[in-house]
Amino acid sequence: METDHFFPQPEPKPGDLIEIFRPFYRHWAIYVGDGYVVHLAPPIVTECYKKLDVGQFGVGPCVQGEIAGAGAASVMSALTDKAIVKKELLYDVAGSDKYQVNNKHDDKYPPLPCSKIVQRAEELVGQEVLYKLTSENCEHFVNELRYGIARSDQVRDVVVAAGIAGVGLAAIGLIGVIFSRNKRQKQ
Repeated sequence: METDHFFPQPEPKPGDLIEIFRPFYRHWAIYVGDGYVVHLAPPIVTECYKKLDVGQFGVGPCVQGEIAGAGAASVMSALTDKAIVKKELLYDVAGSDKYQVNNKHDDKYPPLPCSKIVQRAEELVGQEVLYKLTSENCEHFVNELRYGIARSDQVRDVVVAAGIAGVGLAAIGLIGVIFSRNKRQKQ
């Protein structure tokens, strides 16, 4: 297995969270050992991509699941309300995208025992699960497996940014209204 996908760090350990840097978002998986991860993937990618030339994405002529390096294709689960729990080689899931171990909540939540994390992940392989971009996505999935708590910082960060942008636009609108009224009153 090539190691150019790793940021300088030790090899993942079973139960580690793997953050994969897709072009416009982060895909998350849980490392289960021997080079494999368990992750959420769109349920119908195979049929959708049989007619497309996906060679540009660095994958074979037809694959089923999270398309390595294909941000738009990988968000297919968001267009449905379902995902498939898959066990695949980390190298295949990451494709040409960078990835790293990121157990970012270990300081806030105690991780479950590694054997329990892996067992829970393996038991879910092949199952179709509910998928919602804002409440049940791949990051929620892996955090639930590792910590017993489903959370997604990506979703929180987008909501916060949208809120800040909304407040900023409202402030600009209010300032515009005030200036407009002042101009009219002076005339």
